[in-house]
Amino acid sequence: MKQLYILFVFTLVMACGNDKNEEKTEESKVAPNALVITKAQFEGEKMTFGTIADYDFNTTIKINGMIDVPTQNKSSVSTFIGGYVTKNPLLVGDEVKKGQYLLTLENTEIVEIQQNYAEVAEQLNFLKSEFTRQKTLYDENITSQKNFLKAESTYKSALAHYNGLKKKLQMMHINPVTVEKGTISSSINLYAPIDGFVTKVNISNGTYVSPSDVILEIIDTEHIHLELSVFEKDILKIKKGQPIDFRIPEASDSIYKAEVHLVGTTIDPENRRVVVHGHIENDHTAFIVGMFAEAYIVVGSSKGMALPKTAVIQQEDDFYALVLERETSLGYEFRQVKLDLGNETEDMVEVLNSVSLNNKKIVTDGTYMLLNEADGGGHSH
Repeated sequence: MKQLYILFVFTLVMACGNDKNEEKTEESKVAPNALVITKAQFEGEKMTFGTIADYDFNTTIKINGMIDVPTQNKSSVSTFIGGYVTKNPLLVGDEVKKGQYLLTLENTEIVEIQQNYAEVAEQLNFLKSEFTRQKTLYDENITSQKNFLKAESTYKSALAHYNGLKKKLQMMHINPVTVEKGTISSSINLYAPIDGFVTKVNISNGTYVSPSDVILEIIDTEHIHLELSVFEKDILKIKKGQPIDFRIPEASDSIYKAEVHLVGTTIDPENRRVVVHGHIENDHTAFIVGMFAEAYIVVGSSKGMALPKTAVIQQEDDFYALVLERETSLGYEFRQVKLDLGNETEDMVEVLNSVSLNNKKIVTDGTYMLLNEADGGGHSH
């Protein structure tokens, strides 16, 4: 709303013409405490007329939060076995698909596991044959139960070892069949567990990583959402389906739309807040996970008579609107009407004493020129 430091009303321009008597006659028609603006000025300053109108004012709760994704859309890439990074082609921001190659690790331990597996696989055939032979002899009472049980135990122990090493190789993305054929690799490859974008790279070529280290982080932004933190005193007002207006103050002045999707059922004992999950309307891929968000959840609404904020002029602690009294040959004659304001939004403000403005033409844009005139010392009559 515009500041107007004018304690009495002035006429912006004197009428032009050679006939002074005609000028005085026209000016004498101007009402006391009226403001006259020529049509040329009105158009030049791009001033516009409007009227007071019904408007829905939302009752909102202001809360803070951040852009986030569900936990299943985040993945930390690590390894089941330590190793040195020998190939790492990815950078932060790269898009990857599930199953896509990420990097290569190399370690002598990888070789040892394959050697052990190949040896156990080779022994297993013999132990299985021996177990079968001993079982046949035991069934025919040719050998003792002790020899049979020993053969059975040795075979089953080797089988468990074989299956364990086989599973470990599969988890390392090494084909056990290839190892059984005698092909042994000194490296393993890691692959993307989900679709998404690389958000962290904690290694470089030559880095040693252990199974406890997070090598990469991948986030799938397909289901990006708002993660909001609502105070305990407000949580009972929040319901699923309520609209949310939010913006990213550090990045843009734009207002985005969302909707309450889930309301948390537990209160954080430290800050007495409840998490509210909001679904974002449309697809805003420009959002980055972790961005700070300033949001307003709409919990109710009320109707009121309203004007655009551009129509309201502030004079010290009071607020006014310019109402058209009449149109003259000089231009437009306005009267200031003091306003009693109520609710407001980013663009609109409620007028509580709206009766005097009903069916009146009101200057709704261009009132900034009045400030300029006041600073420069306008012309008055």
